This record gives sequence, C-alpha cells and structure tokens, in this order.
Amino acid sequence: SSSCTLHSDQGSVYTSYAYQKQVKERGMTMSMSRKGTPADNASIESFHSSLKTETFYLDNLTCTTTAIVKQIVEDYITYYNNIRIQTKLNNQSPVQYRKLAI
Repeated sequence: SSSCTLHSDQGSVYTSYAYQKQVKERGMTMSMSRKGTPADNASIESFHSSLKTETFYLDNLTCTTTAIVKQIVEDYITYYNNIRIQTKLNNQSPVQYRKLAI
C-alpha cells in the first residue's frame, strides 16, 4: 500500500472512471479540490512554481526524457525539504523548522 496522495481539481479527466481506476490500481489515494475553491491547491501550486522556476526554466530544459524529469524532481524534493531556506519558516529549511518545533 502506497502512502502517496494525488491531488487535483475536479476536471473531467480527473473525475473519469478510467483515470480514477488507474490511480486506485497504483495504490494511490485520490484527493480533489472542492468545487469552486482553487485555493485548495495553493500549496502544491506554489511548490510546482518553485520546482519549475528553479530547475527546468533555470536550466532552459524544454525537451528531456522521463528518467531525467524523475531525477530532477527527486533531487529537488530533497533540496527543497533539507537545504532550501524559506522566509516563512524563519529562514530555515522545512526539516530544520520541524526539528526545532519538536
């Protein structure tokens, strides 16, 4: 069983039977924004914006392989959680901030 949650809006692709079946078969939990509330997606949209700006756009990557994209995303998640400081977290990385909160 996976602990992965897949969040989306309520677009027709995401609410289709075929899509939901694929999500379930992969052991993921489906999460959807409430109707008319795009703010439900704000956290992940912010993360995606940072990811794209600090990796793909910065390196001018417009055509690449799935393996390269996967590696870039995995490396960025590690960087984002452990190294990248955030003003809203008192100039600490998320991991540093959580450690101090304990």
